[in-house]
Amino acid sequence: MPENPPVPWEYCLYIPDDLRAVTVSRRTLRLILTVHGLIRLADTAELLATELVANAVLHAEGPAALRVNWAVGVLRLGAWDADPEPPEPPRSLEELGDAEDGRGLALVRACADQWGWQPLSRNGRRGKLVWCELAAA
Repeated sequence: MPENPPVPWEYCLYIPDDLRAVTVSRRTLRLILTVHGLIRLADTAELLATELVANAVLHAEGPAALRVNWAVGVLRLGAWDADPEPPEPPRSLEELGDAEDGRGLALVRACADQWGWQPLSRNGRRGKLVWCELAAA
């Protein structure tokens, strides 16, 4: 398999409003990264995708989608959901302490090279895309 494939690519996995979609998304992501020779990014990417998709399924009603994009040595993961409201700003992991809730975006902020969100409509439904990036180097 090629290391750091030079050709950009993108996948989109539409997921139902069902917590089982988190596992399906995580496993699908690992397969995509393996096929493209990016297995070294898989553990961190799986963690990030799990948090993004779980937030989309837990905090928004309706369908969601996982987007996986590779271009110029950067892996971008994004979770679209039908809630147009911005995500709650993440607190630091230290601030959260032993709290069981609210860790998702804090983990994304701690593990990703960049992250953010943007309004994004899909199939006539207003929503948002929460994304993060991992550099291959």
